[in-house]
Amino acid sequence: MNKITAAITAVGAYVPEFVLSNKVLETMVETNDEWITTRTGIKERRILKGEKLGTSFLCIKAAEDLIKKSGVNPADIDLVLVATTTPDMPVAATSVFVATQIGAVNAFAFDIQAACSGFLYGMSSASAYIESGRYKKVLLIGADKMSSIIDYTDRATCIIFGDGAGAVLFEPNYEGLGFQDEFLKSDGVGREYLKIDAGGSILPASKETVENRQHYVFQDGKTVFKYAVTGMADVSAKIMERNNLTKDSVNWLVAHQANRRIIDATANRMELDESKVLVNIEKYGNTTSATLPLLLNDFEHLFKKGDNIIFAAFGGGFTWGSIYLKWAYNKQ
Repeated sequence: MNKITAAITAVGAYVPEFVLSNKVLETMVETNDEWITTRTGIKERRILKGEKLGTSFLCIKAAEDLIKKSGVNPADIDLVLVATTTPDMPVAATSVFVATQIGAVNAFAFDIQAACSGFLYGMSSASAYIESGRYKKVLLIGADKMSSIIDYTDRATCIIFGDGAGAVLFEPNYEGLGFQDEFLKSDGVGREYLKIDAGGSILPASKETVENRQHYVFQDGKTVFKYAVTGMADVSAKIMERNNLTKDSVNWLVAHQANRRIIDATANRMELDESKVLVNIEKYGNTTSATLPLLLNDFEHLFKKGDNIIFAAFGGGFTWGSIYLKWAYNKQ
């Protein structure tokens, strides 16, 4: 019997209808389209509007898109993983509600929180479950409603983030396709540079924390940028070296969409031609856990069976890493 590898066999996605453009942001904070575009590459981002609509809504929509396109029976799904930094609520895992709502009645579920690296870490977890031989179908969703934790009077953060979700289905493969290798890292030095001060066990919510606006994302942009440029480039180069990959044998770079300059730095370190670097940051901004699967969904039509794909991400904490995967199918 051939070795089991974990392959992506289907993708799906969802982004909200409401578009928050740079031009609109110019009316909200002291900034302008040229400044935002030059420094980040972002032109617009999607925002989820509506009462009582949280990250689970995004997840369900992305999962339903995958189910519709692939024809998979939700009852056959063994595990639902949701990578998110904006869960619906504390304690009750968002993934559990999502699994129930999409009809994955035979699945167990749990959330993964690794900030912008959440989907990457989720790929590692999903692949391990498949390769164990005990599970046949693992649904991995990356989703964040970043607008729920962004201060739209803070121009340092409100220009960057958007809402969205993407989903992939992992299944066993016996042709050597799918998940090949991973190089994942973390370092607690990043804890103070990208965070939300209040709402956790150290500083529970109070009248004072709300008044002090401590429930919004804080980011030390220069420091995070410095670590992200170095971190994403290093792990991507490392995984290429470890697997004897060259700039010619890598077909695609699927990199976290946080900042166009970080993406370009990673591609340059890998010596990749620009045509191999997938980018959609201009449409969505940084959707945190959703950036990687949104790229897969947007560019699925380009992938060919056997393509070598390098994934790379960097997130708060700090968390970062790279994964090497061989694409397992041609889109019909």
